[in-house]
Amino acid sequence: MKRNFALWAALALVLCPGPSLAQSSYPNRAVKIIVPFAPGGASDFVGRIIQPRLSELLGQPIVIENRGGAAGTIGMEVAARSAPDGYTLVLANVGSTAINPGVFTNLSINNLKDFIPVTQVVDVPGVLIVHPSVAANSIKELVAYVKANPGKLNYASPGSGSQNRLEMEILRTAEGGMDMVHVPYKGGAGPAVTGLVAGETQMMFSTVSSAMGHIKSGRLKALAITSPQRIRELPDVPTMKEAGYVDGSSGSWQGVLVPAGTPRAVVDRLFEVLVQTMKTPDVIERLAKGGAEAVTSVSPKAFAEFVAAETRRWGKVAKESGAIAD
Repeated sequence: MKRNFALWAALALVLCPGPSLAQSSYPNRAVKIIVPFAPGGASDFVGRIIQPRLSELLGQPIVIENRGGAAGTIGMEVAARSAPDGYTLVLANVGSTAINPGVFTNLSINNLKDFIPVTQVVDVPGVLIVHPSVAANSIKELVAYVKANPGKLNYASPGSGSQNRLEMEILRTAEGGMDMVHVPYKGGAGPAVTGLVAGETQMMFSTVSSAMGHIKSGRLKALAITSPQRIRELPDVPTMKEAGYVDGSSGSWQGVLVPAGTPRAVVDRLFEVLVQTMKTPDVIERLAKGGAEAVTSVSPKAFAEFVAAETRRWGKVAKESGAIAD
């Protein structure tokens, strides 16, 4: 009888493998990364760079899926409702994760409850850029130019409640008001920067990686960087702080999240390979050329705490500025 029990127990283990055995096979098929913005923006730029190395480390294809719209909320909703099995990740940023809850009044998901943060992957400084036709080569000159032409200039953003919009509101508040027309674009920073290059608008705050190529080519002028220090690729562009704006430092961080309910072993595996990916010299160098810095979290828990703190911080800014998404 004991022999029969042992036989049945062994058979049960074969037919019904436990969590450790099932998780050890992860991943055994392609993994999808949802980028909640249109191609051409900072998130798409980062996703395409980490894709090959991450695929190599996981041993499976990595598929990038752009799901832009509504300042990232559409892609975030799709990701939150995906199966929590580790085969759908979302490359979220500060806007789609921490700012949207403060500016959208009808979100169908709760970013702090419906996702498990895995790790931050990059920090992307912002940059104040203007069309070459604008007669200004510094922030002070830009402010004077705007005040001399009230209501005649347009500024772009990836959406009414985006970080780039809030950064412009901070500048306007610091200057006692600047009479400009806000032009929000759908799909992320890529379309907004394209509109600026085309002369549809005259200025905007953007991520450096979304604008770097246009700055280098002279199609756009960079007036100031929003990071605490100047960046290597644009050494002659001063920081907001150097220009006299103490509250002008902010970065557009990006990180990987998975749907709530994803097994802890899978989260830990993803954290491990993402950290390895971001420490790869080629990945670091390619990101730097686009103005992005590889930055990883100490642990998934530490990243979750960071996301919660950022949500509180930007919620306060949104409330004080009165910025509400269209």
